Order: sequence, then structure tokens, then C-alpha cells
Amino acid sequence: MALHRSSCPIASTLDILGDRWSLVIVRDLLTGKRLFGDFLDSPEGISTNILADRLKRLTAAGLIARAAYQTRPRRYAYSLTEDGEALLPVLQEICIWGNKTLPGTWMPPAAFMARR
Repeated sequence: MALHRSSCPIASTLDILGDRWSLVIVRDLLTGKRLFGDFLDSPEGISTNILADRLKRLTAAGLIARAAYQTRPRRYAYSLTEDGEALLPVLQEICIWGNKTLPGTWMPPAAFMARR
């Protein structure tokens, strides 16, 4: 069974990141969020079931890793893998495009935009 609907790099990337939540989760990880509750505090208002699904999908895709920090009940902290970290310049460019073309979008923190 094919992992992606085509060999086009854009279509294949969208198969992983092309929903309304995945890049927001990556953004949150890039800005220091690590715990399930941290992601729920983001202003976009993701629901718990969607968040759990996206975390599983991004983990399966190799973009994030999870490590248990509590055993009863079992709870996990999330972090970006090297492949996930490689999305930083993509998100920075999306921010630049959004600020240029979408009135009313907020400016990302300077520290985020200066990261390399």
C-alpha cells in the first residue's frame, strides 16, 4: 500500500501536514510547548480528540517523538525530531507570506523568526 497518493513532493507533504492542525502543533513545539495541556491552551482551540489524533499521526510520520514523564496515569511529553525541526524555515516563510498578504495577522515573535 502506498504511503502517499503520488510521488509529487507537495502532495506527499500535504498528506502529512495538509490539515488545519498539524502545522499549528509543529509551531507550538517550535515555541516550547511539550505537554498535551500546553497544546490545548493555544488560541486556535483544538479539541482533545483531534489533538490526540494529530499527535499520533505526527509521531507515526517521524516528525515528533514522545517520552513518558508519568506512569500513573501514563502521560507524555512531545518534542520535534530532526525532520520536524527542519520545518522551521517553512513555518517562518508561511509567517512572512501571511503577514504580507493577510491583513490582521499577528507578527510572530522576533525570537521565532530569528531562529536558525
